[in-house]
Amino acid sequence: MSQIAYYRVSSNSQSIDAQRSSLSNGKQFDREFSDEGVSGAIPAASRPGFSAMLNYVREGDCIHIYAIDRLGRDAIDVQQTIRALLVKGVTVDVRGLGQIAPGVGELIVAVLAQVADMERQRINERTASGRELAIATLAATGKTHKGKESMGRPVKADVAAVKAWKNKENATIAATAEHFSISSATVKRYCAA
Repeated sequence: MSQIAYYRVSSNSQSIDAQRSSLSNGKQFDREFSDEGVSGAIPAASRPGFSAMLNYVREGDCIHIYAIDRLGRDAIDVQQTIRALLVKGVTVDVRGLGQIAPGVGELIVAVLAQVADMERQRINERTASGRELAIATLAATGKTHKGKESMGRPVKADVAAVKAWKNKENATIAATAEHFSISSATVKRYCAA
């Protein structure tokens, strides 16, 4: 019987370290699987880390997760995932809830999965509302409600000026970045445009 941990964070700026620390708490895992920078809206079986874990787990194994919403933000997918694991003979242990069993355990998962799904919908609504406000404010005042001059990535320097200077001086990317006080990645992006 393997003890397995699964971690997921939605963006690359987040880290699984907090989940790992909270789950380990004296436990040793035989294997760890993770999906970093992967939205919970993507079905669990379609995520690379979760898919690899599904191929690895066997009857009698126990999967430890930090919270139900780490399995996903789509209630139906979470419930189907839990049921498929239970049918396979795999135990699912959720920090703070314990092991999920058929029946009452699945009912608790269903409620928590609905809450996660509702939160995903609320995040989408807040994002859309903020975007609409930013567009309207930008059109009316020339700046977004947060004071930005555009909806996209802030312009660090004039693209044409960066290209022209780099070509004229036959400068390296690093020298161009230093001259304009921008990152090398920005120089590469500007020169590729």
